[in-house]
Amino acid sequence: MSRAITTQHDLEVAINGYVTPGEDHFRRGGAASPARSISNREQRERLPSTVPLPGLLNADSLSRMISNARRSKGGKVGIRDRICCHQWTWFTMTMATGGVANVLHAVWTPYRADWLWYIGLIFFLLNLCLFLMNCVLITMRFIMVPGSFMSSFLDQMESLFIPSVVVSLATILINTCEYGIPMTGPWLLRTMEWLFWIYIIVSVMASAGMYLVLWSTQIFPIHTMTPVWVFPGYPLLLTAPFASSLIAADDATSSSSPVNRLAIAMCAITVQGTGFLISFMICAAFIYRLMTQKLPRDTQRPGVFISIGPSGFTVAGIVSLGQQTQVVIPDTFQGSTHSIIILRLLSTMIGLWLWGLSVWFFLVSVGSLWKYVRPECKMPFQMTWWSFVFPNTALVTATLALAGAIGSDGLRIVGCVMAGLLIIVWVLVLVKMLRCLWNRELLWPKAMEAE
Repeated sequence: MSRAITTQHDLEVAINGYVTPGEDHFRRGGAASPARSISNREQRERLPSTVPLPGLLNADSLSRMISNARRSKGGKVGIRDRICCHQWTWFTMTMATGGVANVLHAVWTPYRADWLWYIGLIFFLLNLCLFLMNCVLITMRFIMVPGSFMSSFLDQMESLFIPSVVVSLATILINTCEYGIPMTGPWLLRTMEWLFWIYIIVSVMASAGMYLVLWSTQIFPIHTMTPVWVFPGYPLLLTAPFASSLIAADDATSSSSPVNRLAIAMCAITVQGTGFLISFMICAAFIYRLMTQKLPRDTQRPGVFISIGPSGFTVAGIVSLGQQTQVVIPDTFQGSTHSIIILRLLSTMIGLWLWGLSVWFFLVSVGSLWKYVRPECKMPFQMTWWSFVFPNTALVTATLALAGAIGSDGLRIVGCVMAGLLIIVWVLVLVKMLRCLWNRELLWPKAMEAE
């Protein structure tokens, strides 16, 4: 049986979710074996309700802020109050929509079916509208609720999703290369080249800066850990797919002044590798969390799918760049006449290796939802449900990229089937989101209703 929390030391251990035993700990009868560890789920449930977690002391919840701001106006919830509930998590919707447009282009590439291209274009244009809508709404929230901008950086959940704005921009830039450049001309190609270098700087600064803010202001107990912690590193993971799309568009336009393909490819590989290694280390911490604390709670369960993205996007980018080596590097690169063949083979082998990791995380993520097959088990809707879509777009594009690299028709068919299922999931999540908006389960200050 776990012993009761009786001292400040024990309380601190229970909050942080880990044990650093000292001599005093053992003299007080501290646990030296996993069977008596106090960092388990049952002990956390016995915590006094009056003890706040450290991360929650930084700012009031968004709903309570709105409730306090609007209480003097009669207590009725209006459109302004609902806009003030808008959060950074809404940009996961644009991440998913842009990812679907990218998937449709990957499916279109080997078949060249016009109807696929136009459906992808519709998703691209829809994503632009949704992104602009989110930007307007989040700006209105910050204006109408003073202090909410800084509070969003200090909230344990919302702060992790701030980089989703940068990721949404990346999907728009990738879609622009896929759908925009072929329909315009060299001017957009040169513009996208400049935007690529700007995005490289922004993604690195956003990732490093966001992690620094989190590490300086937050305490994340290990029992609350999910792959959502990877999110600040996600902007780095779209650099290689961006580069491969830009190089492919440049090659298709046959421009007289091509972009600097070698510099773009090498820089993208560097940043992509950095993002993957950061994400890989965090996913290793997630495995530790699963071994010691079981699966995340219901509201956090969709975040498990985020673990699919790092390896999936890396495979899609690296394999695509590997297949473009003949237009990227000279034949005598690094003093070898066989550089192109070697790099193609190397990128394919690395892609297969990481693709297996992505598939494994996909199986674990799907398996974590098995309990919800039972009617009595419910998973409340949150905007994190878009995690069912966006990380899986990485797996689909990675599958299609590998199918093209190894010439496998079977793998290509699997990728097409996955793409079709993914669009169905996107529609289901969208319908569920709209229903929750109508039923006042989203964009609604619940604290006001409780009072």
